[in-house]
Amino acid sequence: MWESGKRSDFEREHTKLFPAQKGQGTSMSIRNDIVLEDTTLRDGEQTPGVAFSKETKTRILDALIAAGVTSVEIGIPAMGGEELDFIKTCVDRQDEARLVVWHRGVREDVESSLDLGFSAVHIGLPTSKGHLKASVRKDRTWLLATATDLIKMAKDRGAFVSISAEDIARTEISFLQEYAGVVHEAGADRLRLSDTVGLLGPEAYGERVAAVGAAAPIDTQCHAHNDFGLATANTLAGLKAGARYFHVTVNAIGERAGMADLAQVVVALKKLYDRDLGIDLSRLKEVSTLVAGAARHETLPWQPVVGDNVFAHESGIHANGMFRDTSSFEPFPPEHVGGERRYVLGKHSGRALIAWALEQQGIEPREDLLAHCLDEVRTLSIRTGGEVAQEDLVTIYQKALSPA
Repeated sequence: MWESGKRSDFEREHTKLFPAQKGQGTSMSIRNDIVLEDTTLRDGEQTPGVAFSKETKTRILDALIAAGVTSVEIGIPAMGGEELDFIKTCVDRQDEARLVVWHRGVREDVESSLDLGFSAVHIGLPTSKGHLKASVRKDRTWLLATATDLIKMAKDRGAFVSISAEDIARTEISFLQEYAGVVHEAGADRLRLSDTVGLLGPEAYGERVAAVGAAAPIDTQCHAHNDFGLATANTLAGLKAGARYFHVTVNAIGERAGMADLAQVVVALKKLYDRDLGIDLSRLKEVSTLVAGAARHETLPWQPVVGDNVFAHESGIHANGMFRDTSSFEPFPPEHVGGERRYVLGKHSGRALIAWALEQQGIEPREDLLAHCLDEVRTLSIRTGGEVAQEDLVTIYQKALSPA
């Protein structure tokens, strides 16, 4: 169904929704050199109530690299303590992936990471007037001078330099373009376009990415928050507008409503847009489970890609279709993403699923008893408020087979 190099019928229809942007003169297709950067260990850990130990951060980093993630934002050195201890252990692992350390717009912070031996640094700076006033209590003259100084210093020391434009939703596009030109001229390798409180929709986010691309030849990175549930959509829109890099977190964790989800974006890119980033999709469920445990939160059953219900089927109509052709009610096979298909007995089941479940228990069911068993299963499901175990179905069947 998902042959390499071929687009699905859905994708061919989907791309019609994204015509060439006015004034750009090119189709809005996702470029072939896009780069995923995971920030579970930095922005993800900023989830309220979440704190990863050094050992936990190491396990998550190991799992991300094993899954094929080639760029990871690992943390904030200025926090010191165990956070800094973990970051120091990563210095000698930079051949495994690009490991990016995050900094405030403070020269000493950036210099300390370069002194440790890191070759990729990110500098966090706001561009909206509101954030400049409330967060760092500075103006735009200070911003442009500080950004230029920090970039040149880090570039002089041979680093890959990423820098933020934070709160782009409330930054005038004209200033965003000016800022992009300044940081490009200073030598920045990448400009992170952060929708810090998730105020943008896909059209507006894509517009800002395209506007920056029209103003300066600098690689841009999508950094979308999920306050309106649009982080994944905004990330895809930013990539279609020309961004090269994008941020994700495992299970979409992060500040407030979280960020774009690693599994969702990777699978959408591969299945819908034919962009294979080299991620081992079969490890997605494993990585999700690891981070869920570390963050002490349960992954929702209906969480796309990795949720337990993604490949679960209860409805009688759905089960009938699945027994004939699994693609009828699944967009892709569960084994592609490390999931498992399962059939659920419950209120919405049909006779075909009752018969199948009994066969799984080694029983060749009598056709004339299926309707009664189905009624009993539905009644039990309503009474208990959920799934009916196959063992309970066997009990129901045996009672029907030999009524007292």
